[in-house]
Amino acid sequence: MFQVRIHGRGGQGAVTAAELLSVAAFVEGRHAQAFPSFGSERTGAPVMAFCRIDDRPIRVREPVTRPDALVIQDATLLHQVNVFDGLRPGGPVLVNSPRGADDLGLETFDGPVLTVPATALALRHVGRPVPSAVLLGGLAALTGCVSIDSLEAAIRDRFPDVLGTNNAAAAHEAYDYVEVLCKERAHAEAD
Repeated sequence: MFQVRIHGRGGQGAVTAAELLSVAAFVEGRHAQAFPSFGSERTGAPVMAFCRIDDRPIRVREPVTRPDALVIQDATLLHQVNVFDGLRPGGPVLVNSPRGADDLGLETFDGPVLTVPATALALRHVGRPVPSAVLLGGLAALTGCVSIDSLEAAIRDRFPDVLGTNNAAAAHEAYDYVEVLCKERAHAEAD
């Protein structure tokens, strides 16, 4: 079972991201569940959302405490919330930031940490600072948890017309961006 935890702030689309990821898994004929963890938080307050993907029915219902991967929608959460709590050793982390992992103080982190300028990509493609679909494109490239085609289908299903097209384009650009970063990292480690 693949489990991801998404950390964001109210209004950034963390819950929508988890739902989109689960729908992408359904498109592939897999089992998935997505759910949030928040109370009466207001816009801007820290929130979490979870997604599980498996080839078999998923029976567990509790929050994801041992995620295989993390998505951090707002880099300011790195110093406010223990976002890395429970992450499996070597688990990949995707952070929404125009700055590199070293600049964020994550150079000694155990596992791949990649940053994507998701807000900037969302602004360019969608016209709003909502990084959720963009980060899912990056997550698909980083982990292979779903294909970019399934993710784009889920996005287009959720958002009608031009909004779906633009979000899918943003996700695809992030996918390509992370794919290049992963190849560069693999090449550097081979040297």
